[in-house]
Amino acid sequence: MHQHHLDKWQHGHRFGQDQKRSGEKRTLIVVGLTLAMMVWEIVAGIVYGSMALLADGLHMGSHAVALGIAVFAYAYARKNAGDARYSFGTGKVNALGGFTGAVLLAVFALYMAVESVGRFISPVAISFDGAIVVAIVGLVVNGVSAWILGGGDHGHQHHGHDHAQGHNHNHNHDHDHDHNRRAAYFHVLADALTSLLAIVALLAGKYAGWGWMDPMMGIVGAILVTRWSWQLLRDTSRTLLDTQARDLEDAIHYAVESGDTQISDLHVWSIGPGIHAAIVAVVAHAPEAPGLYRERIQAECPSVVHITVETNLCTHTDDYRNAA
Repeated sequence: MHQHHLDKWQHGHRFGQDQKRSGEKRTLIVVGLTLAMMVWEIVAGIVYGSMALLADGLHMGSHAVALGIAVFAYAYARKNAGDARYSFGTGKVNALGGFTGAVLLAVFALYMAVESVGRFISPVAISFDGAIVVAIVGLVVNGVSAWILGGGDHGHQHHGHDHAQGHNHNHNHDHDHDHNRRAAYFHVLADALTSLLAIVALLAGKYAGWGWMDPMMGIVGAILVTRWSWQLLRDTSRTLLDTQARDLEDAIHYAVESGDTQISDLHVWSIGPGIHAAIVAVVAHAPEAPGLYRERIQAECPSVVHITVETNLCTHTDDYRNAA
């Protein structure tokens, strides 16, 4: 058979990964804002003799690096979407970027905890007035950055599909998230949190003389950031390790199984933000063409963009579904 005869059965593996995602432009803008605020906080920390501001500026620098990783992941995934070396495209680069960002979040949380304990032991003198102003501006910048990253399609999206037989499947879940954008979003939230905690601690230190508030808020912040990091590590690792997309299993069973047609083996996993692949083994006394099963699955589960179907002829005369 000549190669051109196979064209109608072949397809690419880009799956839209060569398109610019909204998170890429948003993250690039936030990188610029973060770098500008980082420079200002470090300079202000030196001028005011404030270790709190200097540490906050350095921590924003670490987040700028993390956001830079996110931007690189977007660009790499887009430019290499058609590279044949990647079996299912470059969708998982996004999850890898998010996982890396989550690891950096965990490192930052550890730094916050160690630094806070150190300040309990050796309190640091702070020039309150100047430090408070810079911390407030930092909070505003981080709030704007969070708004930029959190707008649009960041949140959870659930689409219910009602069927004549009363079935209702929710196909979209955490796998649909842009993990890379989510990592950047959490980094900015961590920045906003530390700026807010810094303001509270600085006000308490200035007006109530509670110097211990500064390291205490640092520990509280470290706990919250650790929680965000763990959540992101858990979600991105599921994608990287090809965890079974359980919420799609019922929908695929519903699309394929009828009469004596049964699914004997099913693998469905995420290959990128909002897209999945599936391998389905079907057993029937009179199996249909694999293409028909693919069409039914894609009609029921639009997010499953790559489907491999294996059909098996059941030769048993008894009801094989009851066989143990």
